[in-house]
Amino acid sequence: MSKKPSAGSIVEARCTRCRSVLNHTIVAMVGEQIVRVECNTCHGVHNYHAVKEDKPARATAAAGAGAKKSAATRSPRTDPAAAERDAWAALQPLDPAASVPYDMNGKFRKNDLIHHPVFGLGVVQAVHANKAEILFKDGKKLLRCG
Repeated sequence: MSKKPSAGSIVEARCTRCRSVLNHTIVAMVGEQIVRVECNTCHGVHNYHAVKEDKPARATAAAGAGAKKSAATRSPRTDPAAAERDAWAALQPLDPAASVPYDMNGKFRKNDLIHHPVFGLGVVQAVHANKAEILFKDGKKLLRCG
């Protein structure tokens, strides 16, 4: 016969700090129910988490749900840098003679050809308030403008 648990008794519980099932000392009870325990390993005091005995049933249910999800095919992730490289390749050939030198105080419009001293030749994709989104060979850059 097993004895009724009381404050000070030892029970098995899942420790929230150790993250495993260990022996705990009962600290507080409400009626017949265990409320708080202290881990005998790490001495952490926490709410009582009973050991669940139905793990095989849950594992079977989870495996069944996983089979349904894996049946659907996922599309591969698109690489944003690859999209920018494709957009740059579509713009070729560009005439460097028609480009305007980049100036932080300059005014640019969409599709303007810009020559930047560091990034090289670029095309203005969009203009926002005081910034321009410019596509260079290395990718898009957000640069300040007039």
